[in-house]
Amino acid sequence: MFAGDMVIEADYRDWIMLLKPRVMTLVVFTGAIGLLVAPGHLNVVLALTAVLCIAVGAGACGAINMWYDRDIDAVMRRTCKRPIPAGRIEPGAALGFGIVLAAGSVIMMGLALNIAAACALALSIVFYVFVYTIWLKRRTPQNIVIGGAAGAFPPVIGWAAVTGSIDTVPLILFAIIFIWTPPHFWSLALWANDDYRRAGVPMLPVTNGARETRRQIFAYTLILVPLTLAPWLVGFSGTPYAVAAFLLGAVFIQRMWAVLRDRQDADGVSQTGDAPARAAFKYSVYYLFVLFAALAIDRLAG
Repeated sequence: MFAGDMVIEADYRDWIMLLKPRVMTLVVFTGAIGLLVAPGHLNVVLALTAVLCIAVGAGACGAINMWYDRDIDAVMRRTCKRPIPAGRIEPGAALGFGIVLAAGSVIMMGLALNIAAACALALSIVFYVFVYTIWLKRRTPQNIVIGGAAGAFPPVIGWAAVTGSIDTVPLILFAIIFIWTPPHFWSLALWANDDYRRAGVPMLPVTNGARETRRQIFAYTLILVPLTLAPWLVGFSGTPYAVAAFLLGAVFIQRMWAVLRDRQDADGVSQTGDAPARAAFKYSVYYLFVLFAALAIDRLAG
């Protein structure tokens, strides 16, 4: 019996926590950047509506994910205080909350903006819930690689909200987030390895070991940094963005190199408490924020 089945009492903060607000922040930001850099124009009300729909859709994914993962959340130190395993929100209520938010966000996007944006939003929700959360997460160490596509949709959705279509540039932005996700998340997984092992989640450090995880983190980093120059190479952005992407990427490589070269024992386990991985994880969040902000500033100034 899960702790979540014995409801204590919930307040508004618990319902907000169900939406995974920290994750939502990055999702909303990249979606807003896709909207800002897209050719065309939306009035302020429609632009805010589009961003709100992206935020609500992301929150719906978080709520449904917490409903489905309440058993493993209960045994992981990092997640055991979430509202459902802590017993403050009943699982069925969380599921209903997520479904209502998901349906409402897609319907509103379709009615207020256009069908292309609504379809992209619906696809991102379906991918996160059914492909990543239900199918991949507990079955393969490549869960975060394939499932990371769900988090790469927001700039595509924002772009489609303005243009009613999807073309090369939003797909490049999608690819950047898609390739960024493995080094970002595996840096977390290195120092949360015991949690995932205890919960039986086949994250890469659990199935392939810390040493192989470090190698793959660095391999994805070497793909990511050149990829971030693609908006400049296709003529969408100017030299200021290219310089920013290069400098940010150089630091990203340095941080991930430190993860690769972290002092390890014979099994590849860090002897520094995974301090480089923790630092790399934090930097990776700021990296994506600043990279997309640089693109928007370059595009709008140009």
